[in-house]
Amino acid sequence: MHHRLYYHLVWTTRAREPLIDAGLAGFLCRFLRAMAARESAQVLEVGIVSTHVHLLIRAEPVTDLPKLIQLLKGASSHLGRKEGHSNTGRELRWAQGYSLETVGGRQLHLVREYIRSQPIHHRAEAIQGWSGDLESVESTP
Repeated sequence: MHHRLYYHLVWTTRAREPLIDAGLAGFLCRFLRAMAARESAQVLEVGIVSTHVHLLIRAEPVTDLPKLIQLLKGASSHLGRKEGHSNTGRELRWAQGYSLETVGGRQLHLVREYIRSQPIHHRAEAIQGWSGDLESVESTP
């Protein structure tokens, strides 16, 4: 049996400070994909601006979503600070909470486009020197 459970996940930096630069965005793309895979999930799309992160995730029925989200946020913040992926001079800190919405198979293309267009929606928060997520994973419902 093949399950197709899709989620749109969003979270922000603490106080919506512009803490994410190009180096940190690249690290986040790689790290978030690897962490999701460890938890029986797959990141299909990543959209990042300097103040927040959008993910499109496909999960298995056994995926513990609260645990996955805690790992995505907590571990990325910890490792991002420890390894010094940012040149902003400030430590990466996430705000409490997140937004999680289910996505139907027919809406996947709309959510992908919305996530990809974050630098356009938030021009003042676009990340200089970052060309966006280059590892988009196509998925058909």
